[in-house]
Amino acid sequence: MPGDGTPGEVRRPRSVYGSGDEPDPRFSMANERTALAWVRTALAVVAAGIGLTTVTRLASLPRLLDVLAALMCALGAAVAVAAVLGWHRRELALRLGRPLPAPVALPWLAAVLVVLSAVLAVVVAVARD
Repeated sequence: MPGDGTPGEVRRPRSVYGSGDEPDPRFSMANERTALAWVRTALAVVAAGIGLTTVTRLASLPRLLDVLAALMCALGAAVAVAAVLGWHRRELALRLGRPLPAPVALPWLAAVLVVLSAVLAVVVAVARD
């Protein structure tokens, strides 16, 4: 039966499940939970972008905020891609008995959010005057 873990079952992605040995399920599930947390973060960033563009229209704020909102939506998409790629890298490391790779998305996500927040603060401050 598909999905029951029987020998010979083809699991996808093969690039992950076709490599190395089966890791302790607790570690594999923790890796999956981490990836899902990153996907939730991606959804939150997209929702913030949509919320920003809505507030911009309702409050007649500068259109530059619509550009920031679009950037936030694109950032959310990038975080979702990074979640899947990070899961892939960590799962391969677990299966091959290698050290876990360093996080890639966290530093750039933090940097981009700091820049977006600073630009947003400046635009809102200028719009109030």
